[in-house]
Amino acid sequence: MTEILPILYVPDPRLRTKAKPVAAGDSRIAELSERMLATMYKAPGIGLAAPQVGELLRLVVVDIRPDEKPDPMVLLNPEITAESQELATREEGCLSLPNQYADVTRPARVKVRWQDLTGARKEIEAEGLLAACLQHEIDHLDGVLFVDHVSALKRNMLLRKLAKELKAKEREAM
Repeated sequence: MTEILPILYVPDPRLRTKAKPVAAGDSRIAELSERMLATMYKAPGIGLAAPQVGELLRLVVVDIRPDEKPDPMVLLNPEITAESQELATREEGCLSLPNQYADVTRPARVKVRWQDLTGARKEIEAEGLLAACLQHEIDHLDGVLFVDHVSALKRNMLLRKLAKELKAKEREAM
């Protein structure tokens, strides 16, 4: 069984740090991505960026259909190369901000380029849930959280609520 990684929660400063590029073919990256997928599925989530598990690397795992036949994507050094003028708003949450959700407006379609674990260059044009998920996870690589895309008032409400819930959880664990 693949070992599950601990997920960092806001306000951990590593979540606000820009991640470094990774080299394809690094066996450590293959193992890390496998552990990240296992962690994401168990959480459960549909995307996870390496900084969320304390690794400041430009590595993202995504699977927008975990309840059906799993179709995981492992993206090394992903970058958005084009985005639509058209916007779409959908509710987002994040494994690093458990139980916090907000409507986020982002480009409706994006083109993303990355490398796979063998070093092969890949590109995809995504829309809908996949487009939102890719943008959300790539944001993590630059230290940006989904709450940075909402009003300051809404962001402060979510962060205060999260801090209160995490403090209560800590007290229960004692």
